[in-house]
Amino acid sequence: MRSEAAIPRIRLSGFYLFYFAFLGALVPYWSLYLQSFGFGPELIGILMGMLHATRIIAPSLWGWLADRSGHRMLIVRLGSLAAWIVFALIFWAEQALYIGLVTLAFSFFWNAILPQFEVVTLRYLGEDKHDYSRIRVWGSIGFIASVAGTGYLMDLVSIRMLPWILLGLLMLIWLNTLIVRQGQGREDGSEAANGQAFMPLLKRPQVLAFFAVCFLIQFGHGPYYSFFSPMLEQLAYSRGVIGALWSLGVLAEVVLFFYMRRVLLRWSLRTIILVSLWLSVLRWVLTALLPDYILPLMLAQLLHAASFGSLHIAGIALVQHYFPPFAQGRGQALFSSLGFGAGGLLGSVAAGWIWQQGGGMPAFLVSALACLVAIVLTSVWIYPEKVQQNSA
Repeated sequence: MRSEAAIPRIRLSGFYLFYFAFLGALVPYWSLYLQSFGFGPELIGILMGMLHATRIIAPSLWGWLADRSGHRMLIVRLGSLAAWIVFALIFWAEQALYIGLVTLAFSFFWNAILPQFEVVTLRYLGEDKHDYSRIRVWGSIGFIASVAGTGYLMDLVSIRMLPWILLGLLMLIWLNTLIVRQGQGREDGSEAANGQAFMPLLKRPQVLAFFAVCFLIQFGHGPYYSFFSPMLEQLAYSRGVIGALWSLGVLAEVVLFFYMRRVLLRWSLRTIILVSLWLSVLRWVLTALLPDYILPLMLAQLLHAASFGSLHIAGIALVQHYFPPFAQGRGQALFSSLGFGAGGLLGSVAAGWIWQQGGGMPAFLVSALACLVAIVLTSVWIYPEKVQQNSA
């Protein structure tokens, strides 16, 4: 058991606060920013997908480098520094090609930092891993404050002001990384350099099924991240109300995080994943069929606690279960790459194409279908033992 003084909870929480505040300003409103240039749904879907595209490669590349070198926090600092420097080029990008190139370039660094910081946080916590949600909750609080504040601000000023908000938040992320130490000095990367030690871990059926489920979960979020805000704007919701609805979803996630320790101690990860997936199906069906009605839409947003919150915590726990310390950087990177990366990219692109053909209803019904497939995979393959830190 680590002493409270040994864990820099405020500094760790600060990173999540700023990181997800940036996400709260980016995800709900970037599609509206792109729409202001006159881009259509298919092109917006592709450009939104580029935010996820580099997650397919970047986290694994940086995870391998961090495991091999042992200088995990140095990589986090350099990645966050490069992210805001490259993002500043967005002020000169007005054509789709240039916006796409800037998006790919900055997200290559930005997508690299969170998986490695997760490893740093979990190693600080040691045996207290169930307390992870109490640090991660500050990310949700930052998201809520950012999405609500940005929504009301965008009602007052032009959407073209959005990049200034995003640049400021990226700089705050970088500044926060400067005050977080690695915690264990230089990690021993000798075992991590041995790819033969990692591949047998990856090829286990449970692990492959787990990553497939991660992919499907994030694929299902594609229409939400790319077109939920434009859909609501078409239905005459104000940007302030749109921001409030996004905030409501993350507020439910905050409440869940405060109780997640009890949930993890009481129920198995398998049960948590299956219940959360069924609730995800309900969420996407409500969003598809009843977007005109505020009460069902609010209920759907409250289910964000399941479709993202509990599934994310369970995923983090399973990475710790499936991969020993020398491989956790790459395991965490694959969790990001295959889920948020490949799943997010293909989900956004598919959502743009479906939206162009038939609108919001079929796009969100496809999200529900993806979760049903994930339920089948989980039912057949995911039988983790009691989650604990592997020692290998």
